[in-house]
Amino acid sequence: MAIGEKVMHFQGKGSDLGTVQLKIENYLKNEGFSIQSSQRSTQGYVIQAKKGGFLRGVVDADRALSIVVSGNPDDFTVRIGIGKWLQHLGVAMLETLLISDLFLVVDVAESAWNFEIEDKLAKQVEAFVA
Repeated sequence: MAIGEKVMHFQGKGSDLGTVQLKIENYLKNEGFSIQSSQRSTQGYVIQAKKGGFLRGVVDADRALSIVVSGNPDDFTVRIGIGKWLQHLGVAMLETLLISDLFLVVDVAESAWNFEIEDKLAKQVEAFVA
């Protein structure tokens, strides 16, 4: 697990993972993030979110908030962390990438920003799944 990466595990919820993905995307869009996401792959769903403005001084331009939703409706994991912004995020790319490579070890400034965003998003994810 990378510094600043948050892992949430849910069991027995019977949640549709595609719906969880859409709710996360909608939340991030409403918070002013630009979003790109993958279609479902064998690894799950990947969402990447970027935000301009004040974050440019804290987070490199090629960095993004990366969220992975993987598993099945009754046993799944949501991972949130900072990763490299991948141009044209797609299933073929995800199949060749190991999902763990999506997340980066980050410096202190990035991890402080990341903790704040992760905590807000984690609370939303818990509400979406409940």
